[in-house]
Amino acid sequence: MISETRLGLNNLIYPFFMEDGTGIQSPIKSLPGLYRWSLDLLLAEIGECMELGLRNFVLFPAVDEGLKDKMATYSWSEDNYYLEAIRQIKTRFPEACLMSDVAMDPYSSDGHDGIVEDGIIVNDPTLDVLCRMSVAQAQAGIDILGPSDMMDGRVGAIRRAVDGAGFTDVSIMSYTAKYASAYYGPFRDALDSAPKSGDKKTYQMDPANKTEALREAMLDEEEGADFLMVKPALCYLDVIHLLKESSTLPIAAYNVSGEYAMLKAACANGWLDYNRAMPEMLLSIRRAGADAILTYFAKDYAELTN
Repeated sequence: MISETRLGLNNLIYPFFMEDGTGIQSPIKSLPGLYRWSLDLLLAEIGECMELGLRNFVLFPAVDEGLKDKMATYSWSEDNYYLEAIRQIKTRFPEACLMSDVAMDPYSSDGHDGIVEDGIIVNDPTLDVLCRMSVAQAQAGIDILGPSDMMDGRVGAIRRAVDGAGFTDVSIMSYTAKYASAYYGPFRDALDSAPKSGDKKTYQMDPANKTEALREAMLDEEEGADFLMVKPALCYLDVIHLLKESSTLPIAAYNVSGEYAMLKAACANGWLDYNRAMPEMLLSIRRAGADAILTYFAKDYAELTN
């Protein structure tokens, strides 16, 4: 009765890793219990999740190296399996809420979130690519666009592009404060999307900075974002709380792959009780102020609480 914080399945967004093909359920070594799915098996998995009460999902594509180029052109190609997956999932489960990933790195031969020229990420030319990608995803039926690239001005550019294409009801969940974190390693393993050279520190945020998150939030809000996201979650609970106190927009947090892997490893070694530690971790993110939590624990939490 007196619990101050409530955590429900409606607060959770469950990420899926995808791979082109059929009959694929490929284990991810650094993410125990998670897989890369082909669409045919993913449809069955989503159906199982829906029966548990989960209805919010985010999709991440693994792309064959032969389809990657410097301009990420496969991201808006008509034969892109990721776009076809969005269409089929929305046809099969129209009541599901689907969120996308808008960034160049899965499709880029350089492995960066922006166009690389002479070793430098060029911001403004990248916006054109992100806009084409976003419109293609909106046309496929995505509900929420998730620009994870951290290019300046991309929220406004994407909003204008999708509105101009007639998709005014498609939301944008901006990766507002995405830090240059050490906790992304297992995710990059899952998608083979690590940078081919250099790092992402020139466009992702310095972990030492908190006020910068406020500036990013203000800009994203002015440009038309519908949600503001903080990534990662656990090391940045103070930033989640800061944005919640400073904005009237819904706040999202990404409970990232490294955070998942740490807890799974500790529990596998018998150092922590998974059924107690996992809900406590999610509750801490919710208590900090997150309205939506992207988490690989979502299905386990649903099974635990059903």
